Amino acid sequence: MREAPHPIEVLLVEDDPGDVLLTVEAFEHNKVNNKLHVVNDGEQAMAFLRREGEFADVPRPDLVLLDLNLPLKSGLEVLAEVKADDELRSIPVVILTTSEADEDILRSYQSHANAYVTKPVDFDQFISVVRRIDDFFVTVVKLPR
Repeated sequence: MREAPHPIEVLLVEDDPGDVLLTVEAFEHNKVNNKLHVVNDGEQAMAFLRREGEFADVPRPDLVLLDLNLPLKSGLEVLAEVKADDELRSIPVVILTTSEADEDILRSYQSHANAYVTKPVDFDQFISVVRRIDDFFVTVVKLPR
């Protein structure tokens, strides 16, 4: 019998309230036991990841879901900072964005994104994508603790 996966800490970096709501609903719909934390811009993302200021007591995320189009600091800038930081680089980062541009995909992987996923606009498809991300990173992949 397979052991139940341990819940993981997920950081969603998303500035669109509709996409935040969709992600929260997808987690709830899937009965995902993982803890979802949300920040709305690139600077908040880095403060959360480095546990600075108001984020001093937050847990270290096991997974980051990162939009590319963010205020104050773009998703690509956040990704580059995470992967350049010895303390953070082992955290898997999944780009979850509306962009299907080849340039964005290439730049994300060149900056060491662990995956690039285009957000579906349909709610049921969005739920399916979140379920697949969850299944992969919670039940298939071994994450560093």
